[in-house]
Amino acid sequence: MRYAAGGGKRLRAFLVLESARLHDVAPAAALDAAAAIEAVHAYSLVHDDLPAMDDDDLRRGLPTVHVKWDEATAILVGDALQTVAFEWLAGAQLDATRKAELILRMARAAGGQGMVLGQALDIAAETAAVPLDLPEIKRLQALKTGALFEWSATAGPVMAGADPAPLARYAAGLGLAFQIADDILDIEGDEAQTGKRVGKDAEAGKATFVSLMGLEPARAEATRLVEDACEALHPYGALAENLREAARFVISRRS
Repeated sequence: MRYAAGGGKRLRAFLVLESARLHDVAPAAALDAAAAIEAVHAYSLVHDDLPAMDDDDLRRGLPTVHVKWDEATAILVGDALQTVAFEWLAGAQLDATRKAELILRMARAAGGQGMVLGQALDIAAETAAVPLDLPEIKRLQALKTGALFEWSATAGPVMAGADPAPLARYAAGLGLAFQIADDILDIEGDEAQTGKRVGKDAEAGKATFVSLMGLEPARAEATRLVEDACEALHPYGALAENLREAARFVISRRS
C-alpha cells in the first residue's frame, strides 16, 4: 500500500488543502481528507494497471504493483487503499453532518456513479463497433478523472458548510484540461519524464481528445478550459492564486 501511494504529483490532495484554506477549515481535518483522496486515487491506479484493465507495467517510473508482486496482491492493495480512505474520513475532526456529506460525496465520486462508471465506459469503448464521439469522451473523462477532482476541490466548502459551486466549476475545467494534457503527453511525452508508457492510445486506436480534435485544437481547448477554471475562482480574489497556478501547471506539465 505504501509503495502504491508513493510518488505522484499529489494534485488532488493539494486541491483539498487549498480549498480548505480558503474556507478556514482546521488543518487536521483537511489533512485527513487530503490523505483520503490520495488513497482512493492510488487504489484506482493499482486496479487500472491490472492486466484485465489497462495492462500497464510502469507507473510513476516504477514497476506496477502486480508486476512487482502479483495480481492477487495488487487487487488486495487496491481494496485496502479504498477502504482506509473511508476510515480516515470517518475519523476526521469535523461536525458529524459535514463529515457525513463528505463521505457521501466520496462514495458517489469514486463509485458506480463516478470514477468506476467512467472506467467501465472506457473499457467498453475499446471493443465498441463505433468509436466514441467528442461529447461521449467528455462524459467519460468527467466521470473517470473529473469526479475525483471535483470531490477534492469542493472538499473545503463542504467541510465548512459553504457553497461548493464556484470550486465545482473550477474542477470541471481543470479535470478536462488535465485529461487533454494526458492525451497530448501520450503523443509528445517522454517515458522517462512521464513515468509511464506513452503511445498506447494510438497503438490501441483509442478515441481521445487529440484523435478527435487534432493536436493544436486540443491544446487550444485545454487552454480555454484553464481560463474558465481560473475565472470560476473570481469570488475568492487573490486568495485563490495557488489554485490558478495549479490550473496553469496542469497543461504545462511533462509528467
